[in-house]
Amino acid sequence: MMMIQDSAALAALCAILAQEAYVTVDTEFIRDKTYWPQLCLVQVAGTSVAAAIDPLAEGIDLAPLFELMANPAVLKVFHAARQDLEIFYNLTGTVPTPLWDSQVAAMVCGFGESASYETLAGKLANARIDKSSRFTDWSQRPLTDKQLSYALSDVTHLRVIYEKLAKRIEKAGRESWVQEEMAILTDPKTYQLDPETAWQRLRPRTGNRRFLAILKELAAWREAEAQRKNIPRQRLLKDEALLEAAANAPRAVADLGRMRALSKGMIEGSVGQGILAAVERGNAIPEADCPTLPEKPDVSGGRAALIELLKVLLKAKCDSNDVAQKLVANSADIETLAMEDSPAIHALTGWRREVFGEDALALKRGEVALTVKGDSIRLIRL
Repeated sequence: MMMIQDSAALAALCAILAQEAYVTVDTEFIRDKTYWPQLCLVQVAGTSVAAAIDPLAEGIDLAPLFELMANPAVLKVFHAARQDLEIFYNLTGTVPTPLWDSQVAAMVCGFGESASYETLAGKLANARIDKSSRFTDWSQRPLTDKQLSYALSDVTHLRVIYEKLAKRIEKAGRESWVQEEMAILTDPKTYQLDPETAWQRLRPRTGNRRFLAILKELAAWREAEAQRKNIPRQRLLKDEALLEAAANAPRAVADLGRMRALSKGMIEGSVGQGILAAVERGNAIPEADCPTLPEKPDVSGGRAALIELLKVLLKAKCDSNDVAQKLVANSADIETLAMEDSPAIHALTGWRREVFGEDALALKRGEVALTVKGDSIRLIRL
């Protein structure tokens, strides 16, 4: 098992891998004590070499690795790539490209919603993964042989998985399906965490616009401060405290003292001052500029029944086409399709429209009906 811990060895490795048509890549990281994930190991494999790169090694220059990730002539193959790509984006400001994600490809090939690496390794590479090292502390050195063996198995078996899935996708003529998803994964906007939109993740239960304005300012402050200090947002201030502060709108330190979610240290320190400043900014926003929650559609009566019929149709069409439902449409898409006359959803574009969208519109217009034949759902033209 090759462990790369110096710049010269890394440069030599990347020079070899730069000649490959594709390389498989994975990372090990920790983020339980930080806002940004801490990269602890990078595993790469080519035709004849597999290695673990130690980014924590003293003095190591990762530039050759980053150049390989940006090399347009070498395809980078990951499994469930989003978190790995976020790490590279945070370190370099760019996303590895060109890119191929075996989990997405598996969804296109009928392996279900989110096929695990272990599942694909077993079914396609006849390999069994020892998962006992998965949750070890990857920042500790030295790493054991068992840890390195586990880490490298994430890229060695991935080569077999890639080649078999790629053949299936080519045979089915679904390369464009995968590339459409890769375009999302390689878009830098996918990894940009905007503090101004952080409040939307809190799912507030009230639509009071002043409350939402204060909550937006509080959430933006917490997000920016957590990023600056590189600590988890929940460690800086829990969601419950953020929502309580938005509801009570404290204006002075004495008001903070009446909040159950705040400790004395928080009240008297920078957290307390940050809360008060954010509340003041939220109160200063003109009423007309305060945020609003999207209106929840009325899905009673016939609309509710249509939504259920569309869900049945989605399952039937995805089963017959061996593609994961998650990749075609989600619950929000189905509701939008049922409620709006001209819905702007992915399910009505490109290959998704061919698989599901056209028939969904026909069902909505009453041009088709659903029936059962044997153990499958059938569509009947009316």
